[in-house]
Amino acid sequence: MSTTILSVPVFSTLCNAAFGLRREVFVWEQKVPEEDEMDDYDLTATHFVAIQEGEVVGTLRLIFLDEHVKIGRVAVRQSFRGRGIAKAMLRAAMSAAAEQGHDRFFLGAQSDKLGFYESLGFVAFGPEFEDGGMPHRAMRTYDKDTAQLID
Repeated sequence: MSTTILSVPVFSTLCNAAFGLRREVFVWEQKVPEEDEMDDYDLTATHFVAIQEGEVVGTLRLIFLDEHVKIGRVAVRQSFRGRGIAKAMLRAAMSAAAEQGHDRFFLGAQSDKLGFYESLGFVAFGPEFEDGGMPHRAMRTYDKDTAQLID
């Protein structure tokens, strides 16, 4: 099954579907407090969606900060997990940012997802912290050519 990855404008029909998916995954499934799920960054972030079988089945956002690009709100509908959708979205989003000259990426990963992000070149650092009621670790990209963390 082919997956289409698109960057979508905030509050477009597709972005609104992504917001609905985030509510489904984070609030309903993972019990993140609803007031913590959406924030002011949603107004300025670059939002990506994954479309499969005619519906939005995945989403993430990029926040362009001075020190790095922060990846967040990575979500895939439960019935579509295990198909490589999150990996495809991350690669597409990071590639789009790289085309704009960005090479430093940061994210806060749920602790049970560290291996997934490590497979994409991220390295955990710092202590575990709680976000949305779940343990997380900060992660950043790792330059395989120089064997150095990208600060």
